[in-house]
Amino acid sequence: MGNSKKSEADSNVLDRVLVLEMVRVTEAAAIAASNLVGRGDEKAADAAAVEAMRKAFDELYIDGTVVIGEGERDEAPMLYIGEKVGGAPGKGPKIDIALDPLEGTTITAKAGPNALAVLAAAEGGCLLNAPDVYMDKLAVGPGYPAGVISLEKTPTENVASVAKAKGVKPNEIIVCVLDRPRHADLIAELRAIGCGIQLIPDGDVAGVIAVTNPETTIDVYMGSGGAPEGVLAAAALRCVGGQFQGRLLFRNDDERARARKWGIEDLNKIYELEELAKGDCIFAATGVTDGSLLHGVKRLRDGRMTTESVVMRASTGTVRWVKGEHRK
Repeated sequence: MGNSKKSEADSNVLDRVLVLEMVRVTEAAAIAASNLVGRGDEKAADAAAVEAMRKAFDELYIDGTVVIGEGERDEAPMLYIGEKVGGAPGKGPKIDIALDPLEGTTITAKAGPNALAVLAAAEGGCLLNAPDVYMDKLAVGPGYPAGVISLEKTPTENVASVAKAKGVKPNEIIVCVLDRPRHADLIAELRAIGCGIQLIPDGDVAGVIAVTNPETTIDVYMGSGGAPEGVLAAAALRCVGGQFQGRLLFRNDDERARARKWGIEDLNKIYELEELAKGDCIFAATGVTDGSLLHGVKRLRDGRMTTESVVMRASTGTVRWVKGEHRK
């Protein structure tokens, strides 16, 4: 009987921590990074966000483990993969955390759009421990039949499939693509069929999530970007609906060895949404700069700051928009 009550109590604590407290963590990182918006120093902006997020975690009653973070232990001084975070090691609820304290370091340095502080949290083993390599990504929002997109299809075939399901012509589909030289062939193929393309300079977590918001008019996300960001985006789609596929891309034997180190044996596997983020996961983000998903941090004349955040939960499908007002 005692164990049953303990489990119920732990579950309640877990709910409160994951749904409500995580926003405080992304807020702290976003506020710290916002001090360096437009200053041209990517490393300083990222370091500020990392330090603030790490400190905010210490105030939470959790026994957390970073499964996607700033790199391996010898590459990152804090928030590295495997690091324990939270103020209750061995006592609080055990959760796995994927994070990017500043998704869009270049964006922040140049004061561009869509820089975010982001994290996802789930029960142990529910988030893919993705190596820091590229991932080929394909995403659509909710409301489409299962299997409407596939990485086994060409971009032209995927656009045609989505267009048919939406009841429009292929040239009425808008695709979001990260603006990188490696996507030149993809962009050329999409333009050849008359697609509208929204190129983004960075921040593909926000780019993937944009397919879930009709106001962005983006139908599909295509292209390669960081695999850790793919898991974060998948966690968001698990909460609000949509389809996502990812396939890890390897440039050399070192990257293949890194994947095997994290337990990935099938290097050609196409991951479905629930293989990247399963179970009851939480996604939280706070805007650093204004973007399609969130407004950035604003500093008011009287010293106050405002933030805008979103927190989503998979098990309930709940999306909460949180506007914060912060006084120094």
